[in-house]
Amino acid sequence: MSVPPNIQVPAYRPRRSVLYMPAANERALEKAKGIPADALILDLEDAVAPDAKDAARERACAKVTDRVYGGREVTIRVNALDTRWHADDLRAAAAAGPDAVVVPKISCAQDVHAVEKSLEAAGAPDHTRIWAMVETPVAMLHAEEIARASQRLGVLVMGTNDLANELHAEHVRGRAPLLPGLGLCLLAARAAGVAILDGVFNDIRDLDGFEAECLQGRQLGFDGKTLIHPGQVEPCNRVFAPTEAQVEESRNIVMVWEEALASGRGVATVNGRMIENLHVDNARRILAVSEAITALDRETAARTADR
Repeated sequence: MSVPPNIQVPAYRPRRSVLYMPAANERALEKAKGIPADALILDLEDAVAPDAKDAARERACAKVTDRVYGGREVTIRVNALDTRWHADDLRAAAAAGPDAVVVPKISCAQDVHAVEKSLEAAGAPDHTRIWAMVETPVAMLHAEEIARASQRLGVLVMGTNDLANELHAEHVRGRAPLLPGLGLCLLAARAAGVAILDGVFNDIRDLDGFEAECLQGRQLGFDGKTLIHPGQVEPCNRVFAPTEAQVEESRNIVMVWEEALASGRGVATVNGRMIENLHVDNARRILAVSEAITALDRETAARTADR
């Protein structure tokens, strides 16, 4: 479905499904070429044992340099600022030039500034953004300053497992213990104009529970969700994409609004509902999202067919 040519829409990059892949596992990194996730996080942190860190770093940077994943967003998750691997991770990532560096345990604006300074000192290209993982009570309370800390910062990533652990909270359906923190970070992201990704769902066998959490995340306002298993990609992509009905309604809203403006009317109605600028802006956003998803899905399908 195409966006009508007279509609000006902002650039949008799909991040419905963002899949963690262990950079120490060459087979997993190769398999990722055929997995239709919108974005990948090549992980040097939790999924990599201490004695495998150096090899994983080299492997992840080589995949980025060789551009083996097509037009998808490809990021590298480095080790946290207070670890002995962090500085080497950032230098290597800066040289490879991924779409972003994902940094765990960001607690304040100063952490973002430190990452930015290190990336720039290492010659990171302008397109390499910072994705800040917010996963502690301190980070929740500093979410807005983190989101506004740097022009390089493009995404907040929820670390819900660590947050639950530090809250001494239970993992329950509906995530009631986490909702205050999730809400604070969503408010911060939207106020700062950056994207925000929901945290992972741990039980890879519970697809019904996973889909319910995807739906909750979409309803709350998240742009997408981080994933730990390829089997979670399809339902996540489906839930976080606009439905055909939403796209059709959005196209109708924009069309009626444009016709009203062209005829000198400042008011329009669709299905008996008064339409205002905010409805039109949201309709254009939905159309932009749909267009970008369609383009990425076509590219992913073509790449998979060539394998």
